[in-house]
Amino acid sequence: MNRDVLQRFREGDEAALEIVYERFRGPVFAISVSILRDHGLAADATQQTFVKAWEASSTYDPDREPGPWIYSIARRTAIDIYRKRKRSMASDSVDRVELPPSLDTIWEVFEVRAALERLPDQEREVIRLSHFEGLTHTQIAEHLGIPVGTVKSRSHRAHQRLLELLAHLEEK
Repeated sequence: MNRDVLQRFREGDEAALEIVYERFRGPVFAISVSILRDHGLAADATQQTFVKAWEASSTYDPDREPGPWIYSIARRTAIDIYRKRKRSMASDSVDRVELPPSLDTIWEVFEVRAALERLPDQEREVIRLSHFEGLTHTQIAEHLGIPVGTVKSRSHRAHQRLLELLAHLEEK
């Protein structure tokens, strides 16, 4: 992101805010959903993150990368929502304490989502239907109106690409 946009963001330019929002809304949503595990709450957290960033824009240093600054706002916002939700759901007896995911986990979720976005549309759709909708290869073939063999081929290619795109995560 160029320095001019970041300087304008710091100065309160709404057009610059829109550019920052378009660039970072996906990662901010990924951070929020990984902490909150709820898409509706994550959408609220994403909106609140950008409101807070906008309110604090005068403190932003345009010579620094904006990602870490915005991600820290997103993480704090999501954790605040998480804590408020837990308090409102708290009962007299506490069975266990559930902590929000670590930054490493959040980053890994973001990396996986980014890798999925890099897949060709047809392969990404097979992965989505298989892993997120829980459909079998036969059900995917029926749903898409293609042969089962084609589903299997796309699935295999997609998984191979994901292995390559995410190999850096295994090195940790």
